[in-house]
Amino acid sequence: MTTEQSDATDSGGRAGSTINGDNPPPPEAAGTDASATARATDDTTAEEPTKERSSAAATAKAEQAVAATTKDQPVAAATAIGGPAAGKAAGDGPAAGRTAEGDSPATDRNAATTTDATTAGKDEPAGTGGGASTAADEGDGAGTATGKTGKDGKDGAAGKDAPAEGTAKADPWSAFGPAPDPVLTRPRRAVRAVGRFLVHEWTLAVVAALALAVLLTWPTLRYPLYTLPQDYWDPSLQSWQMAWSGHILLTDPAQLWHANTFFPEKWSFAFSDTLLGYAPAGMLGTGPEAAVLRYNIMFVLAHALATLGAYALARQLGAGRIGAAVAGVSYAYAPWLLAQAGHLHIVSNGGIPLALAMLARGHGWSLRYGYRPGRRHAGWAYAGWMVAAWQLSLGFGIGLPFAYLLAGIVLVSAVVWFTRRWLVRPVRRPFGVRLLLADVIGGALFAAVGALLAVPYFTVAELHPNAERTIGDIAIYSPPASGFFTAPAESRIWGDLHEGARAALPWHPEMTLLPGFVLYALAAGGLFFSVWRLRHRLLLLAGVLVTMALAMGTRFFHGTFTYVPLFEHLPGWNGLRTPGRMMLWTTLLLGLLAAGAVTAFCARVRELAAERVPPWPGPWLRLATLLPLLLVLVEGLNTTPHPVVPVQPAALRTVDGPMLVLPSSQNLDQPVMLWSTSRFQDMVNGGSGFTPDSQARVRELTLGFPDQSSVDYLRSLGVRNVVILRDQLAGTPWERIVDNPVDGLGITREEVGDAVVYRL
Repeated sequence: MTTEQSDATDSGGRAGSTINGDNPPPPEAAGTDASATARATDDTTAEEPTKERSSAAATAKAEQAVAATTKDQPVAAATAIGGPAAGKAAGDGPAAGRTAEGDSPATDRNAATTTDATTAGKDEPAGTGGGASTAADEGDGAGTATGKTGKDGKDGAAGKDAPAEGTAKADPWSAFGPAPDPVLTRPRRAVRAVGRFLVHEWTLAVVAALALAVLLTWPTLRYPLYTLPQDYWDPSLQSWQMAWSGHILLTDPAQLWHANTFFPEKWSFAFSDTLLGYAPAGMLGTGPEAAVLRYNIMFVLAHALATLGAYALARQLGAGRIGAAVAGVSYAYAPWLLAQAGHLHIVSNGGIPLALAMLARGHGWSLRYGYRPGRRHAGWAYAGWMVAAWQLSLGFGIGLPFAYLLAGIVLVSAVVWFTRRWLVRPVRRPFGVRLLLADVIGGALFAAVGALLAVPYFTVAELHPNAERTIGDIAIYSPPASGFFTAPAESRIWGDLHEGARAALPWHPEMTLLPGFVLYALAAGGLFFSVWRLRHRLLLLAGVLVTMALAMGTRFFHGTFTYVPLFEHLPGWNGLRTPGRMMLWTTLLLGLLAAGAVTAFCARVRELAAERVPPWPGPWLRLATLLPLLLVLVEGLNTTPHPVVPVQPAALRTVDGPMLVLPSSQNLDQPVMLWSTSRFQDMVNGGSGFTPDSQARVRELTLGFPDQSSVDYLRSLGVRNVVILRDQLAGTPWERIVDNPVDGLGITREEVGDAVVYRL
C-alpha cells in the first residue's frame, strides 16, 4: 500500500467515526474515501491488486453497517429521497454516484438517511463537522454536507430545518406527485378553443348540412346569377319579394305593404306569402342579377336549415347521431318536395323543427327521457319562440298550421301539467318562474307577429272577395291516396318510373306526395324496433295518419270530418288552397319514427361490437349503420331543371312609372316584377295567387291598344308609359298591337332596344 493510499484510508476512517461514533462510515463517507482512493491510485501503478481489494471490502462493509443503522428509520429515509441534500451527497466521484444513486434499494435508503444526518447540527450550518470536512475536501466534493453529532452519536435535531448553504428548501414529497400541468399561453389557449369548436357535434352538423345542401341542390350554385331552379315564374316573383322588402325597409318602411306592383292597388304585398323573414338579405345588392343570386343562396340555405332543424329536433327527443341524420335528410330532401323547388316559401320550412327543438330543450323535455327539470333553460325557450315567429314571417302557407300546432301544444301541456300537479299525483313538478316568464313573453311575441302579419291579409280578403278560397278550389288540389306513392318528375330515382301514375293525377305538381319508400320502410320498422316507448310510437303513428288524411283534403270522405271543419272554423285556414302541403308534417313524423329505429339498430351494433376483440365495430358493421342514411340520400337525388332567367330589357332601366308592360299574364308578369328591382317603378303588372279585378280589366281593355278607350282608361288610372316587348308578343292576344297607328291619340312612340315605349 502506498503512502497516498494509507493517508486517504485514515482520513476516511476518521470521517466515518466522527459521524456515527464507533459505527462504520455512512455512504457519503464511503463515497469520499473511494474518490480519494481513486485519485491516489491514479498516481501509482495499475499492478496493485491489494489496494483494490482493500478499498472494495471497506466500501461493502460500510454499506452493510449503514443499512443496519438506518433499518429502523423509514420516515427519515423517505423524507430525504429526492431532497436537495441527497442531490449534494451524490457527489462527483464514481463511488459517490454508485452510493447515492444506488445499485439496490438498501443503498438508496442508506443515502437518504445519511443526507439527513449530514445536514443536522445544533449550532452550526450543515457541512461544518470536524473529520467530515476533511473527508469532503479530500473527496473533491463527493460529500459536501455532514452534520455535527452529539456524545451518543445521534443526529442533531436542528439541522432538519436548516437548508444546505446556497440552496433553497423544497418540498420533499414533490418527487412523488404528478407532473404539474403546463401553463398555456393565450395563443395556445385560443388554438385549443378553436380546435374544440371545430370538432364539436353541432359545428360538424352545420358544415355537413351546408355541404349536403350544395350537393343535393346542384347545379343551383353553378350559375347563380343567371338561372333559377324549377322555372323562372314563381322564383322570379319570390326574388322580387325579397328585394322589395329589403329595399322598402331601408327607404320607406311605412309603405311595406303597398308594393310597386299591381298599381294602383293597395296592400299588394299581401297578395301572396311575403318571405318577409328574408328581408335582411334583401338589403344587400340591387337589380335583377342581385335578386337572382340572393334567391339561389337562400334556396340552398333553406335546405341546409331544414336538415339541421330536423336533426336538432331528433337529437333533442333522444335519437342518436345517425338516426337524427336520417330524420334531417328525409325531411329536407323528401321526393315530394322536389316538385316544390319553385316555391321557396314551402322549401323554407327548417324553422319549424328547429323551433320545436329549442322549445323542448328549454323545457327540459325529451321523448326518450321525459321531463328533466335539471335541464331547463329559459334562454332556449326564448330562442325557440323567436325562431317560431321568424318562421311565421316567411308565410302563412306552412306557417298557419304551425301556429295552430304550437297553440295546441301549449294548451295540452298546460292541462297535462296541471292535472299531474294537482289531481293525479299531487307532487311538486318544478317549472320555474324564469321559464314561465320566457313562455309568456315568447308566446306573446309569437302571437303579436302573427297578428300583425294577419292584418294585411284580412284587409286584402275584405277588399278582394275573389281572393278567398272555396271548397271547390280545395277539391281541385286535393290528391287521391295514390299520390302518397307517386314521385314527381324531378326525382332522379322514381321520376321516369312513375310517369304513368302521374298522368292519372288531376294536378300532379301538387299531388305527387311520395316521402320516400326508404322512409316508409324505416318508419314501419320503427313501430316494432325503436328507442321510443310504445305509447310514443303509437302517438307518432296517429300523427302520420291524421296529417295524411288532412293532406288528402276533400278526397278523404269529402273532408267532412277532417279538412272541411278546419276550413270553415279556423281563422285564415280558408286561405290555404293546397291541402297536399300538409305532407310536410307527415314527413317529419315519419322521420322521427325512422330515427328511433335507426338509433336502436346502432345501439345493437355497439352491443355486438363490445363482444369483439378489439371491442369496436368492424367495417361491415359500420357500413350497416350508415346504410339507412345513404339510401335516404340516394332517394332524394333530383333532376330539377335550372332555366336561364330572361334578360332585363333596357327600357325597364330607363322608363319611369307608373307603367304597363305588355303582353301581360300571370306567368309573364312575374319576370317583369323581377326586372323592376333596378328602380322599383310603379307598374300595373304583377303575379300572385289571385288576379285583382282592376288588373283583369286592364288586360281586357288593352287588347286593342293603342286605341282611344284603352288610352283613356290607362290615363284615368294614372299610367304614364306603356312598354311593349316585341320578343314576347308571339302567341299572345297582343301579337299585332305593335303595328297599330297612334295618330290622333295624343301619345308618342319610341323604340328602346327591342321594346316599344308609348308615352301617354
